[in-house]
Amino acid sequence: MVYTVPLIIFMDDVSGNISKQWNKHHAIYMSNANLPHEMLEKEFFVRFVTSSPHVAPMELMRAMKQSISNAATSDVVAWDCKDNEEVLLILCGLFLAGDNPMQAEECSHAGLNCNYFCRMCDVGGTKEFKASENGYSSLFTSGNLRTPESTAMNIRQQFETALKSGATEKIKNLVSTTGIRDTASTSIINTLVELGKKLQKRAAGTQAMSEADVTAALEKEFEELLRGNTLDDTINPLLGMDGLNMHMDTPTEILHTVLLGVVKYFWGQTVFLLEKAKLMDIFQTRLHSVDTDGLNAPCLGADYICHYKGSLIGKHFKSLAQVMPFLIYDLVPSTVLDAWTIIGKLVVLVWHTNILNTEAYLVSLYANIDSRFHAESFRQSYLERSRISLTSRHNAPPVSLSASRNFTF
Repeated sequence: MVYTVPLIIFMDDVSGNISKQWNKHHAIYMSNANLPHEMLEKEFFVRFVTSSPHVAPMELMRAMKQSISNAATSDVVAWDCKDNEEVLLILCGLFLAGDNPMQAEECSHAGLNCNYFCRMCDVGGTKEFKASENGYSSLFTSGNLRTPESTAMNIRQQFETALKSGATEKIKNLVSTTGIRDTASTSIINTLVELGKKLQKRAAGTQAMSEADVTAALEKEFEELLRGNTLDDTINPLLGMDGLNMHMDTPTEILHTVLLGVVKYFWGQTVFLLEKAKLMDIFQTRLHSVDTDGLNAPCLGADYICHYKGSLIGKHFKSLAQVMPFLIYDLVPSTVLDAWTIIGKLVVLVWHTNILNTEAYLVSLYANIDSRFHAESFRQSYLERSRISLTSRHNAPPVSLSASRNFTF
């Protein structure tokens, strides 16, 4: 019997210390996506792969890719204790879990602060365009999907530019107009750019090098920096990984995007309104009296939440999102109450663990996120429709894609 084993690959920076002192390590874990959701949540089924405080993340990912490729081609034989027979396992990557900055790096993307801020599509534009009426409206729709082929082509174009004069501004413009920045090869590009600046400088009493001589010197240095490897072996290793499209297979991580994103900041706005109106005591009393039978939480901890209202974590925001409309219905403006009602519905939808009808689920999800766009307080959350909806259709329920379970290690 032959079994395919799809792997959930997680990478992020974690602390190597038991204490609170930060000791940054990059670590990779894997899980078997064939397991039921309740099994994936157990620590036993999350397998450590590698970690290092010194090696760059994409170098760790290069070793991971090679390991999976070797296992896929060399045949993994295992024993099936249920059927009492040998079986053949074929390993493949399913998707890459992590938070938004790490997933952007895995996609050779410049991150959320660049002009073209989405790692999945080319939505965005210059600051002036996004501030215009047409540009602002375009942010609420998905752009053309990014592909590994187009990303690799943009990276090669940056290398070609680095071998020419005026490379600094030209490369900066390329990153600005595409949103592509490959951390795996950034050091080589920076070395070529700095060398180009030195070669083009003319010392007193000497003749400046010709453009052809500068290019020849840069090409020679480039070959030495490659150390006998090809350019494809130097750039992001995930660009050439079989069966994996890192732009579509880096699904939205809902812990940071939803709970520690939208819910956290809207909680801060609501607390400001309650304290300004001196209604925080009433809110705390109502929170303390909430019946938690319908929640997956033994206690809301009203005293803790209200005392440490600026230091809450994901589990607090997940519970608050579901009960807030019942606590603030007469304490805040109707627009704020409507927004919390929408948030509560969104949290329920994205934390589904089993979707029986994907199309019906996506219709509900689209409708909920669209209703958020009409709420004035949510005008900055335009990323979520494209990301959550695309990944829900392409991969699995958003909650099963969450990397939050891995952050406990």
